[in-house]
Amino acid sequence: MDHNICQKLQGYSKPIKIDIVDDHKMIVQSLCRLIDSSKIAVVEHVYYDIKSCKQGLMKNIHPDILLLDIGLPDGDGVAYCAEIIRDYPDMKIIMLTSYNEFNVAKRALSNGALGYILKNAEPEEIFAGIETVNRGQQFLCEEIDILLSNRPDEEAPWFSNREMEILQYIANGCTTREIARKIYRDDDTVKSHRRNLLIKMDAVNTAVLIRKAYEQNLLNQ
Repeated sequence: MDHNICQKLQGYSKPIKIDIVDDHKMIVQSLCRLIDSSKIAVVEHVYYDIKSCKQGLMKNIHPDILLLDIGLPDGDGVAYCAEIIRDYPDMKIIMLTSYNEFNVAKRALSNGALGYILKNAEPEEIFAGIETVNRGQQFLCEEIDILLSNRPDEEAPWFSNREMEILQYIANGCTTREIARKIYRDDDTVKSHRRNLLIKMDAVNTAVLIRKAYEQNLLNQ
């Protein structure tokens, strides 16, 4: 770790309490090691889905900061962020995710997240985010800060060619298994793409996804 950061961390007498919500176990393990070795913070609880996080928040002492992923197996982390803030208004949330999408980031901040950090960020940036958000201030990693600064609010979501292809298949009524066969991928890959489409379009289900896609002229009539 950077020497200047080490010096800075030595001034903390009480570590910042962190909970993590992320279904990628290897990433969680790496985060836990990184955070616990920093002396600035300590990981107290880890949850691998929204359901277990809800249960944990009801029975455990709340963390100073919740690191929340977006693409969770049982729901959209951005939508869940709004739910957490509704139930626990003082909760400080950092979205720690791989989604570097303008509309996803804007929606997360609108839903009450104080921080937005990409998973490929350097450790120094993660610690800076934890420290800043713990003070009640907003923190955006450099890439997201630039993205939000240079894009207009009304800009539509960006989709890859593969996502557009799958979106059209969904609108045509194809099942996950049928789409997987058409694009020569497994079912899990298609499920992942479907989840990404729902998140990017802020859609609670497939019907809403299709309606919004037609409204934005993303689909062939």
